[in-house]
Amino acid sequence: MTTWGLVVEATVGLGERKRTEAYVLAHVEGSREAALAELERRARGYDPEHPRNPKRRRLLRSGDGFLLVIDGAWQSYATRFSIAELLEDSDRPEPPQQDAADPAPSQETAPSPAPLPPEPEPAAGEGCDEDGVPLRPSWLGRTDLS
Repeated sequence: MTTWGLVVEATVGLGERKRTEAYVLAHVEGSREAALAELERRARGYDPEHPRNPKRRRLLRSGDGFLLVIDGAWQSYATRFSIAELLEDSDRPEPPQQDAADPAPSQETAPSPAPLPPEPEPAAGEGCDEDGVPLRPSWLGRTDLS
């Protein structure tokens, strides 16, 4: 499955110290369309530090993202939102690899913990916010996480 990085390039600073900084907002696994939909949702709700008193806000769609232009009293500030396919991440844990020469682990090694029973799914709208995101994280209360 493809992993997409949601990238933000924002104008920071004031006056002669104004510059652009880029950072990754989040990662989305799935299709390009799903990543663009999530990026649009985040771009529409984005509230940059500058300008403090915006006069006009414009969100524009471009090839693989969006451009948010906010006019202040004296200057305009731009924020670019784009998606990019994640090819490598030095901080991402590597999946365990098994050599073909190594035999499969025997059943006598450390036993795996018993799986937890599945929690009941909340009914539509129950326990979720208006975007369908659960209010209680699924990992909360799990004992198998360390």
